[in-house]
Amino acid sequence: MWKWLHPYANPEVSYHFAGKLKPWLGWASALLLTVGLIWALLFAPADYQQGESFRIFYIHVPSAILSMSIYLAMAIAALSSLVWQVRLADASAAALAPIGAVFTAIALLTGAAWGKPMWGTWWVWDARLTSELILLFLYLGVIALHNAFDDKQMAGKAAGILALVGVINLPIIKYSVEWWNTLHQGATVSKLGAPAMASEMYWPFVLCFLGFGLLVGAVACVRFQTEIITRNKMRPWVRNLVTSEVN
Repeated sequence: MWKWLHPYANPEVSYHFAGKLKPWLGWASALLLTVGLIWALLFAPADYQQGESFRIFYIHVPSAILSMSIYLAMAIAALSSLVWQVRLADASAAALAPIGAVFTAIALLTGAAWGKPMWGTWWVWDARLTSELILLFLYLGVIALHNAFDDKQMAGKAAGILALVGVINLPIIKYSVEWWNTLHQGATVSKLGAPAMASEMYWPFVLCFLGFGLLVGAVACVRFQTEIITRNKMRPWVRNLVTSEVN
């Protein structure tokens, strides 16, 4: 396995590999999101208690899950950079941080919009909402540290340490509804066994979640390529690449 991965430690190889993945992920994401959102918003039944406002679920829940998943991926990349000195791992972490921040912000905003008709308020200092807000601050801190130093290696170490420390917040977000008495509802789609929702609601959610996940992959490829170019701009292959694109 490691011999297969070894060539991708080369920035040029990884750059072109990300470029090949990008259109496949983008088109697959567009297809799944188109089908999933049309199904979810127009054809899936309304919730018997929450009515039509339930449909924000199809954006809020995938965004919330991905906000944590992206952070975990970023932390793993940061660990690889700090422990094994994998240079491209730091570029991956830097590429993922803004994407995770955007999905965390979407989760918070859609959660507030969903909470208003359900709870009668846009925001409460609920355990899950508060820990999700902390996740956004962690993302912003990692982004700030990546841009705080001219030395990318020093910036990567500082941001990586913060990313690893922030991992402790992920189980708090996940299990907050079980550990504390909160307004936020419990697990709906992540239960072991059958999900606690009808199949005609569940399958459009699956399509939306996969679509958003592939969208993350496509955007991550774009940002990863940008990070590689920025960090290797003096290399001959980057100069040749820029020259060929200009011509």
